[in-house]
Amino acid sequence: MTRSTVSVLAYDGMTAFEAGIVIEVFGLTWPDIDQPWYELKVCTETPEPVRVIGGATLSTPHGLDDFAAADTVVVPSVRDPQAEISPELVAALRSAHARGARMVSICSGAFALAAAGILDGRRATTHWRYAEQLRDRYPAIDVDPEPLYVDDGGVFTSAGCAAGLDLSLHLVRQDLGAAVANAVARRLVIQPYRTGGQAQYIEAPMPPKPDDAPVARSIAWALDHLAEPIGVPDLAEVAGLSPRTYLRHFVRATGATPAKWLIAQRIQAALAMLETGDAPVEEIALAAGFATPVTFRHHFGKALRTSPSAYRRTFRARLAG
Repeated sequence: MTRSTVSVLAYDGMTAFEAGIVIEVFGLTWPDIDQPWYELKVCTETPEPVRVIGGATLSTPHGLDDFAAADTVVVPSVRDPQAEISPELVAALRSAHARGARMVSICSGAFALAAAGILDGRRATTHWRYAEQLRDRYPAIDVDPEPLYVDDGGVFTSAGCAAGLDLSLHLVRQDLGAAVANAVARRLVIQPYRTGGQAQYIEAPMPPKPDDAPVARSIAWALDHLAEPIGVPDLAEVAGLSPRTYLRHFVRATGATPAKWLIAQRIQAALAMLETGDAPVEEIALAAGFATPVTFRHHFGKALRTSPSAYRRTFRARLAG
């Protein structure tokens, strides 16, 4: 990847977290990641400083021209989903889209893309509390309130603000591959890929608590044995706990059942194999620990909304481009 430009919109009345997600992932450079990184610009509609919740102000030399000129254009949210989007912002978004920029919204930012007509005829998501409102105002959009993010042909939308991290990692994974995205996730101390959608977000795996050494030990063992059949009795034995006690500890430590956690880890392992090798999907399914290729395709499709073969073709096409 050549050095790619990313712009993110700051607006009056925003929280620092909204733009901070984009700044953290695309603005920071990591000395131990040997890849050309992104060039980030924080942009505003007008030259005046914008107020951030908590009393701070933010000023930037970058306006809507810089915003529309980036390779990836991000609207982290809007101040009021019920309010009209300014004609100037709509024009900037349309200009960027017409030029072929990658269009991204986080949370209520979908309303800005919708106002510009960019989501018409596309599948998109937003925070669950705004989904009905988005559907009612823009009936040409196929609003899906379930996933954490939606990738629809160069237009990307995510659920609530924290899901912007999931989407940002997805974009890094597209640009630089799973290994780099995983490295960024480790530095942010987040999962490189979360299972479940908005309705199930509490089931997303979390790092084990430091004081739960038996669970941490079993997780380390499982990651070294993903290609093998693994059940709760196996994990419990490694942890030195009874299966019932282990299950209770695991759910408390990770927020997921062992089965859901294992599926997420196996999908993550499969992503790297699909991106970096030419092994048949059937071989990858077994290497990642799925009992059958059918089971692998089912869980892969449910999690990523695409097939393993389609993912491989899309990923390699983007690298070639």
